[in-house]
Amino acid sequence: MFNDIGPLELITLVVLAVLVFGPDKLPKVIQDVTRTIRKIREFSESAKQDIRQELGPEFKDFEFEDLNPKTFIRKQLDNDELGLKEIRNGFDLKKEMAEVTDAVHGRDSDSSSSSSGAAGATVDMTKKPETPDERPPYDADAT
Repeated sequence: MFNDIGPLELITLVVLAVLVFGPDKLPKVIQDVTRTIRKIREFSESAKQDIRQELGPEFKDFEFEDLNPKTFIRKQLDNDELGLKEIRNGFDLKKEMAEVTDAVHGRDSDSSSSSSGAAGATVDMTKKPETPDERPPYDADAT
């Protein structure tokens, strides 16, 4: 809840509270605030229990935190019914990028494993065949 408050800001809030309420009234104010927060939490929990009872047994595993879109999506993606974990684990981005880079640069991606004498017999489909500087035919009607 207060993850973004640093130590300097916390000290500033304490000094400000002492100045506003005074050192004599500050403990009573802190007790009143904590009592109010406790009552709000109790009211919230009782409201959650009432809603769960009204929804019935088919919603027994319903969590109010699931109403947060990020939590809902994370929970659905972690569900293994769709087989997404297998797809996610089977996909190696570094390997795929290396293969694409090798294909773009015209290198053989398996050059270390297939460096036997048959390297000259393979045909590289990614490179254009080398031809002499031959210009394509000129079509006067097409221009």
